[in-house]
Amino acid sequence: TPTLTFDAPLEVTAFEAKTVSEGSGDPVAAGDFVNVALTAYDATTGEFIESIGYGEGELAPFQISVDNPIGQSFGCAPVGTRAIATFPAAEGSTTSQVYVIDLLEIVPTSAWGEDQDAVDGMPKVTLDDTGAPTIEIPEGDAPAAVAIAVLKQGDGATVETGDQVLVQYTGAKWSDGSVFDSSWQRGAPASFQTTGVVPGFQQALEGQKVGSQVLVVMPPAQAYGEDPAAHE
Repeated sequence: TPTLTFDAPLEVTAFEAKTVSEGSGDPVAAGDFVNVALTAYDATTGEFIESIGYGEGELAPFQISVDNPIGQSFGCAPVGTRAIATFPAAEGSTTSQVYVIDLLEIVPTSAWGEDQDAVDGMPKVTLDDTGAPTIEIPEGDAPAAVAIAVLKQGDGATVETGDQVLVQYTGAKWSDGSVFDSSWQRGAPASFQTTGVVPGFQQALEGQKVGSQVLVVMPPAQAYGEDPAAHE
């Protein structure tokens, strides 16, 4: 956790960011997802507020964009860069803040875990060069209860109930294999809380390690009803 000292009070009227040390890793680009760590100080008093992101899984990844403070703080900087940013008081608050922001790593947008053995009776999944899956439905009836198989075993933090997660996913119908929803087709991962999705999806996420690829078969009552496409 970095320590920052400055002459308080510091008048903050706008967001500003400055690089204080440049890293030696790969440069980031617009659209990349990155892990960062943040240490916040009160701009009026100089007092430490909090530090987060240095422990595994404490923050969900952020996307580099010219429209958000992370992108504005780092631009195309290399991994390992540290920036200092000032934030004016948010609406309803009188406290402006100073942040030390560390650019820790670029996050892959497909599972990187170790391949696991296939599970009999479950759909077959084939990946293309980007990691996007094609799903082949086996013959026979779908499982009557939620069935889960880990296809790739990740090595990151364990997903807990209510965590904010960044997920690539594809949903297909058991009846004909047609895809009804896919983050891959939209061109970017989705971010949400595990408690904000249908029960079967939640079961597939919680307890898994970041970097994993998980196959889940959900009956209608644990998924999107008889018409999966209607959930959109």
